[in-house]
Amino acid sequence: MSEKDKMLAGELYDANYDKELINDRYKAKDICYEYNNLKPSDIEGKDKIIKSLFAKTGKQIIVEQNFWCDYGYNISVGENFYMNHNCIILDGAKVEFGDNVFIAPNCSFYTAGHPLDYETRNKGLEYAKPIKVGNNVWIGGNVTVLPGVTIGDNVTIGAGSVVTKDIPSNVVAVGNPCKVIKEL
Repeated sequence: MSEKDKMLAGELYDANYDKELINDRYKAKDICYEYNNLKPSDIEGKDKIIKSLFAKTGKQIIVEQNFWCDYGYNISVGENFYMNHNCIILDGAKVEFGDNVFIAPNCSFYTAGHPLDYETRNKGLEYAKPIKVGNNVWIGGNVTVLPGVTIGDNVTIGAGSVVTKDIPSNVVAVGNPCKVIKEL
């Protein structure tokens, strides 16, 4: 099993020395670099590049510059998707966004994690767990979503939150760690 296969299966893998994964990351980062250096008014150019980077997109999406990801091919976004400036997606596993998702500036989505056991971690091994964001979700500024989290439909995540566990549908959730404070 290749390191990429292990990554996609959620098993421990070595991303630091595997040539296939290194090349995939350089390719995605080169695309992000090109994207981030287009004129902000070049809507057609930006749309073409971001749609070539992501696995799947709706027709109406906006990803503001600067944007960075690890691979791109694990990211799917639905219709009417908006991601504001300075967002990062570390997509060693799938990251799926539903329809009508709005993401404020400086948000991060991290599928990558590292073993708690320092001996295993020091070998350079990591894992990736998928992130799923439902439909009609608003994520406030400076939110971090950690590996393996699912956020339900019709959810608002308050600014500055760190989402460490699943959030059910039809709620407002905030904090570090992020917790439900109101049902909708």
